[in-house]
Amino acid sequence: MRVYLDNNATTLVDPHVFAEMEPYFVQKYGNPNSLHSFASETHPGLKDAMEKIYAGIHAPKEDSVVITSCATESNNWVFKSIYFEYILTGRKNHIIVSEVEHPSVIATAKFIESMGCKVTYLPINHEGLVDPQTVRDSITSKTALVSVMWANNETGAIFPVEEIGAICAEHNVLFHTDAVQAIGKIPVDVQSFNVDYLTFSAHKFHGPKGVGGLYMKKGRELSPLLHGGSQMGGYRSGTLNVAGIVGMGKAMEQAIDALDFEMTDVREMRDAFEDELLKIPDTFVVTPREKRTPNTILISFRGIEGESMLWDLNRAGIGASTGSACASEDLESNPVMEAIGAEADLAHTAVRFSLSRYTTQEELDYTIEVVRKAVERLRGISSSYAYAPEGHKSGLDTHH
Repeated sequence: MRVYLDNNATTLVDPHVFAEMEPYFVQKYGNPNSLHSFASETHPGLKDAMEKIYAGIHAPKEDSVVITSCATESNNWVFKSIYFEYILTGRKNHIIVSEVEHPSVIATAKFIESMGCKVTYLPINHEGLVDPQTVRDSITSKTALVSVMWANNETGAIFPVEEIGAICAEHNVLFHTDAVQAIGKIPVDVQSFNVDYLTFSAHKFHGPKGVGGLYMKKGRELSPLLHGGSQMGGYRSGTLNVAGIVGMGKAMEQAIDALDFEMTDVREMRDAFEDELLKIPDTFVVTPREKRTPNTILISFRGIEGESMLWDLNRAGIGASTGSACASEDLESNPVMEAIGAEADLAHTAVRFSLSRYTTQEELDYTIEVVRKAVERLRGISSSYAYAPEGHKSGLDTHH
């Protein structure tokens, strides 16, 4: 059996999404900016897709959604535009991010930090969450931007973006949230709280890879990241990825339609799966269930390197992760585990299982059997587990 439990890294393309995209590869292939009939044939599909995207995040028509290649591009665009418009001009000199943002945010923040910007990296608490008070305490008169993700890619922790957005509005500071892990898992409504910029990628909610978006509230301008051959109202250059946009629109529609299923059936499967995993002695799950997206588990098995567990899982046909796919080749300790203050022998032991609406109970039952056997085998050869103090081997707290 092959089991895919790495849906926070990417998802399979929904068959209905693929069917919607297919005509735009070989039949309706015109450049939408051209003036002939081949171009105009793409316009209805693009218009319909954009309406679905706006509806999916409840964006009013006066706001903007600009299509990009992915959320990584969108995140880079927000930060670098803030640098050009505020930092470089001397109007502001400070931004705030959480210390567990996606690498596309952290790396970009460090880049503009190297260019003279001051950056505050907000800590997370023992539950893996940002305390809004730390945002309030960190804002100064020189703060240009606060960026806190909506949901964490590793733990599934849902951050208090409504409270953070309100604090930013109170201090007249721009607020950006990376909503990549939120769309399709929890309700996303940009009108329900203060948010200036919101970013997302289609491949996280059963759409195609290579297409994403940036939501901008009305009046929130950004300097283009790409120049030459302007598209999307002059905000982004490059020929539109028509098939990708059509696919993202359909995927957004499908994700919203399936949201109740995700928040009930998928959550129930996740919880039952987690219960079985926690029956294994000396296991630890970060972030309480009620504060997580309904599909995600970040679990540590004391005495077992995360990469070793992945090796056993992969041999059994199971796909999982030790954290962010963008950093999975680094083989470093999990940054979330470090951020919550986990002991050194736990920081390397985290494994992430992320379900989707296509995950079956049969797949999870099989995975539990494989994990149990892997734990027995790996702990049997683990010097760190064999010589761990008894209190550490039997007294570790677990979150249910």
